[in-house]
Amino acid sequence: MQNNLQEKLNSIEKRYEELTHLMSLPETLADKNQYQKYAKELSEAMPVVSSFREYKKIYQEIKNLEKVISEKHDEDFINLAKSELQDFKLKEKEIIEFIDSLLDKDKANLDKDVIIEIRAGTGGMEASLFAGDLYRMYSKYAAKKGWSVEMLDSHISELGGFKEIVFSIKGKNVYRELRFESGVHRVQRVPQTEASGRIHTSTATVAVLVEPEEVDLKIDPSDLKVDTFCSSGPGGQSVNTTYSAVRITHNPTGMVVVCQDERSQLKNRAKAMRVLRARLLDQIQQEEEKKRARERKSQIGTGDRSEKIRTYNFPDRRITDHRINLTIHRLDQVLEGDLEELVQGLLEAEKKAKADQI
Repeated sequence: MQNNLQEKLNSIEKRYEELTHLMSLPETLADKNQYQKYAKELSEAMPVVSSFREYKKIYQEIKNLEKVISEKHDEDFINLAKSELQDFKLKEKEIIEFIDSLLDKDKANLDKDVIIEIRAGTGGMEASLFAGDLYRMYSKYAAKKGWSVEMLDSHISELGGFKEIVFSIKGKNVYRELRFESGVHRVQRVPQTEASGRIHTSTATVAVLVEPEEVDLKIDPSDLKVDTFCSSGPGGQSVNTTYSAVRITHNPTGMVVVCQDERSQLKNRAKAMRVLRARLLDQIQQEEEKKRARERKSQIGTGDRSEKIRTYNFPDRRITDHRINLTIHRLDQVLEGDLEELVQGLLEAEKKAKADQI
């Protein structure tokens, strides 16, 4: 095990023991919020500490066997010890890999479901139409993969695109394959409203958020302000006379989530809470990413939501991913959900970048 990993695990184990002590103190037991905070941190550290302690036992067994092999002269005994040593070294390798996966939040999230938010950027009505194209592209890719798509909220523009659309995708390895889609997507084409045939450039922003379980992120109900109102359609006209639309404000952060797609207020509220939970977790993770930015040289792109990641050029029928300098001359197929070449290209680039660091 490398020294830096050993030091990190020693630090986590020390904190684990400190947390165990803190949670037994009367003042902690009397403070519900503090107790929950410590309990969550303890539960996150527990599998790492348990695995580290198991590693230390295996490491000691290896040292003992190596000592026996160097001191004994009985050939049969040495062969038996060598066989056991091989087994323990295999266990050592496996548990180090497991600990690495526990410490790598990206790896831990690879099989998680996601919530995707697409917002029209610069370009007015054309940007909202492009946002609709991206939603259709991801929906068709999800269908090809056997994933399920659920609409959470949308704000339709006058020409049928989306000013904003929020939806979830559930299935195997969803986050693994879609996590690199976050960023600014740029389109170059002649808009439907352009009579002179000039090519315009518009953008849409995509955010891919891990959808957390309720146990992953507890939200205090007292931190929420919930408002209800009549849902509205394009142009602001009312489309429902009941107060089914829900606006939830998270007071500590000022974060606001609105859901109005369902006719049921309860369903809109449940969907709004899912989006809020995902955004809050993403905010926490983004802050953590900034703290360890220097350690993430293997990341494909900066991960910044303002980073231009891809250009969709209609006149030349091509798509270029700027992070890995990959150009594909199959624009129509990609927009129909054939994302495989882009996804695999990004995964391979990530793998190569990490290998170059070793």
